Amino acid sequence: MSANPVPEFDRTASAAALDAQLGLFRMDELRLATGRCRDGPTIPQALWYFVDEAIALPKPGVATAGFSKGMRPLADLAQWASTHTIDGELKAPPLVWIGAPERLRGATLSDDGGTLFAGGARWSFDLVPKIALNRSYYDASSTRFFAGRTLAVRGTSHGSAFTARTLWPEEFRLDPGARRQSIDPGPEALRSLVRARPQGGGHEPFEAIVLWEREPGAPRRWDGAPVLAALLNGAQGDDDEAHAGHFALVTGYVGADGAIDQCITNNFYTLDAESEKGILPAMVPLDNYLGDLNSGQAWYRPSYLVVAVLRRERVARHIQGALERTYNQFYRHQLVYRHATMNCASISVDVLRVLGLDVPTRGPTSLLAAWLGFPYFALRERSLAKARQTFDYLTEDRTRLMPAAAFEEIGARMLGLARGGVGTPSALEAALAEDLEAIIFLSVPQFPSSRAWGSCPVASAWEYRDRYPRDPAKAKIIPVPARPFPDALRDEDLLPPPRERSEAAVAVWAIISIVGIPWLAWRAWHRIRKGRADRMAASRSTQSAPSGNAPTPQ
Repeated sequence: MSANPVPEFDRTASAAALDAQLGLFRMDELRLATGRCRDGPTIPQALWYFVDEAIALPKPGVATAGFSKGMRPLADLAQWASTHTIDGELKAPPLVWIGAPERLRGATLSDDGGTLFAGGARWSFDLVPKIALNRSYYDASSTRFFAGRTLAVRGTSHGSAFTARTLWPEEFRLDPGARRQSIDPGPEALRSLVRARPQGGGHEPFEAIVLWEREPGAPRRWDGAPVLAALLNGAQGDDDEAHAGHFALVTGYVGADGAIDQCITNNFYTLDAESEKGILPAMVPLDNYLGDLNSGQAWYRPSYLVVAVLRRERVARHIQGALERTYNQFYRHQLVYRHATMNCASISVDVLRVLGLDVPTRGPTSLLAAWLGFPYFALRERSLAKARQTFDYLTEDRTRLMPAAAFEEIGARMLGLARGGVGTPSALEAALAEDLEAIIFLSVPQFPSSRAWGSCPVASAWEYRDRYPRDPAKAKIIPVPARPFPDALRDEDLLPPPRERSEAAVAVWAIISIVGIPWLAWRAWHRIRKGRADRMAASRSTQSAPSGNAPTPQ
């Protein structure tokens, strides 16, 4: 315990005070800008990706998260964690992608979708344009879904018109009246919750279920409480490369009446390709992450959260501080996104493990299949690069590879800590166990649109194989253009990325091809020659042997 423990959250915090926060960050330390703003502490590599995007940046002079040069990201985090106490200061983020400069609360949409009302004002309602590569968009079914609901809306007003960028139903919240359902503190129970709903809950209503609470039956006073959450997105229905879903860690405060839209989602996504939906990896408000009309995950698949409501903010703040440093290393390409070995789940799980949250491993899918199948993969795909990627998928720890596995293990670990079922917890885990007030499971449905319905994500490579079309020509794959990182932005201290495991497979099979295959061919040829010689010798022996009527020598 710290000599100066972080105080518990203010259970009487006003709605205005809660709105003055963006996640765990204080709004008075931030300013609205775009990536063209270069007079602050944010590194230029980060700003390059958000040139014309609405972002929140730290004000000049505000202490901002940094990073260590000439170090790999996990070594940087380990060094930072060794000198940064759990209840230490949370510095301002390098940037938060907010998407749009204005935000309305308590808004409603007319039945015909033409008018937006909020705070006694009204605007004609418009939408940001659909990105050209995006295959679907808001349609009449979307209007029917949102009309009549109370909404939080991000966008831009132009006189009597309001152009929306993000839509979020305010009833999607931590409902104090949510039903309670006790489950086993194991990953299988969380998987069952995700899969209990038809199509993974894509068509179902939003639901909040209390899985554990410190004082059952006591009034649930969660407004103003800090939260730490694991977020899992489901499988897309129109992209066969997206059956595994997506993963992110979330921190922030519970807003007025259980609101969660201002919590910060830490979305790690590839930097080196342009998303067809305009997704950019960043710290982003939860409503924008799920409800942005182009990039919002809720527009193309269901989602799930395990939310830990806390008495103090120290654990969430410590984890968010580590993620801030990770983003700096990510934007400058010291941390390189790789779908098989360094994806959204990998990065998040690595950060938690370095800090002391013991996320159990599940081991690789199959080392045997990876090694023996390597030449087959190369011949089948006619691509050494694809064979290497398959090898890396099969040999990666499934908790780092599969978002669903990460979600299940992290949620199970939190439930185990809540119930005291963990042997010897780390300092971070001990603080988390002490601070837990409640653990809530949220099921967020897919927003109706012209997009195909998604479903629950797969949890293993074998499930992925079963969902992927047998005929590759029938696979729905969305090609996207590359986004090369400018050489001018590469710092001189960058270390080369770690070698991939598949490099060893290439080397071993190359040796087998150069030495082993000729040797096997020689052995086979030698056996054939020996077999022929043996048959010829046997034939000669038969021809020279005495017939059955000849006398036997005595």
